[in-house]
Amino acid sequence: MATQDISSLGDIKLLVNTFYAKVQDDDLIGPIFNQKMLGRWPEHLEKMYRFWQTILLEEHTYSGSPFPPHKQLPIDQAHFDRWMEIFTSTVDFLFVGKLAEEAKVRAANMAYMFNYKIEYFRNAEKQ
Repeated sequence: MATQDISSLGDIKLLVNTFYAKVQDDDLIGPIFNQKMLGRWPEHLEKMYRFWQTILLEEHTYSGSPFPPHKQLPIDQAHFDRWMEIFTSTVDFLFVGKLAEEAKVRAANMAYMFNYKIEYFRNAEKQ
């Protein structure tokens, strides 16, 4: 059972590495990630460390726009639901506390917004 909160870059790395190991093995979202990240997993993980370090620890190491790489992916609500299920269970398994809860809220907000934007762009392209 988790006994501590997210408090360091080491914790962020543990969260990101554990989460993406599960993602890579997942039947629904694993193939999409593995195809997109082919040969670039280390680079992606480093980017995710910086992203979550900036959001949760307020150590500004990430710059960029997270949405554009996701815009053309063949994903829908079911993929985001699975992503959130894996993320939430990973956080809950590893950590407990204010920042752990913040991570889940931020992830849920991001999943909602990404799905909304992807649907918006798909519908705009059909017109």
